[in-house]
Amino acid sequence: MYAFEIKEIPGRGRAMVSTKSLNTDDIIFEEEPFVSCQFSWNAAYGYAACDHCMRPLETITENIRRLANQPGLEVPLTEYDPTAQWLKQFTSCSKCRVRYCSEECRIEALKRYHRIACLGSYRNDNSHPINKLNEIWKKMHYPPETGTIQLLVRLLAMYQESNNKKEFLENLQSFQSLVINKEQRIYHKMLGENFERQMEQLYVAFCEAFQGEEFSMVDFTTPEAFKALMGLMGTNSQGIATSVLAEWVKKVTELPLPETDKNKLDEYIDDIYHKVGEFAGEFLNNEGSGLYLLQSKINHSCLPNAQVTFPYSNDIVVLKALQPIQVGEEICISYLDEGQLERSRHSRQKILKENYIFVCECFKCQREANDPDETSEEEYDDDEMDMDAAEDNGMNN
Repeated sequence: MYAFEIKEIPGRGRAMVSTKSLNTDDIIFEEEPFVSCQFSWNAAYGYAACDHCMRPLETITENIRRLANQPGLEVPLTEYDPTAQWLKQFTSCSKCRVRYCSEECRIEALKRYHRIACLGSYRNDNSHPINKLNEIWKKMHYPPETGTIQLLVRLLAMYQESNNKKEFLENLQSFQSLVINKEQRIYHKMLGENFERQMEQLYVAFCEAFQGEEFSMVDFTTPEAFKALMGLMGTNSQGIATSVLAEWVKKVTELPLPETDKNKLDEYIDDIYHKVGEFAGEFLNNEGSGLYLLQSKINHSCLPNAQVTFPYSNDIVVLKALQPIQVGEEICISYLDEGQLERSRHSRQKILKENYIFVCECFKCQREANDPDETSEEEYDDDEMDMDAAEDNGMNN
């Protein structure tokens, strides 16, 4: 029995409202995704994750050495490696060789979508229509990634496999629908200035990928349906990040070590983050996104009372209360990260408008309504980085 209900609130649309009192750190719900997928560039760069649940497939030693680009780097306390308990369960698809953390994940993927989406011996063949679609997407959507066209590939495969297509479509439709002008702004954010031409390229490649008998889904390959799917992905997908390094650091820093050993460990961890930062930059995690039927119903607040977490090193989302929540109170999360939440109201509103197409009217934003419309200093730095990335991508095209 859930401790909440989904209801319509005037001016906010669908909302998650508490039906019982909750305490700080209470788990409000756990949820597996309707569909999830690792980002295309993240997978291409060798971030090893289960193809179904995104659990890390590297040992802590393999992970640190790859991220730091130092094959001989020594790693202490490997007996606390989070991956160790899964190593003997690792398996793969016998046809295309994509990897899974367990037989359970392999079977679940096969049952839900992989029988159709499996590329077999064509997995590394760039001429295969699905690979061509993915490469076109990658050339339009460079890191930092916010979505992947492969999520739509899985959705269509899931539809084809579904024994109850009516229920499948109802679940899809339960995600917030978008009006056309909002869709265009989402496409612009995902694909850049030339989004109209790029949308056309993507649509052509999308249709080519799904023209065989296995994908006889006319309703999904109309221009309108494709735009709706892209819009759905752009506004409803939840980012997923898994990291064996983060899990290992959490484990070893909680060990009851003598002060001297604890200081040495802290120095080692600082040094490791410095080394991996020099080579991998900010890209330390296995990253992807998923669509969640419950999580997608939660509205944003710049003063959230709940938080989305991924405590199991996979794509299962756990919603936790950040503070006491009363009966009848709306449960809200932040769509912004911690750094973005600390920015000015003007900067927060700008990010939310660009990425989620709404104006936040939470208590914090109302309280700061008379503040000057000034951009936070951090945003200037981000804009400069975005311009540098755009220039680099332009040189690569």
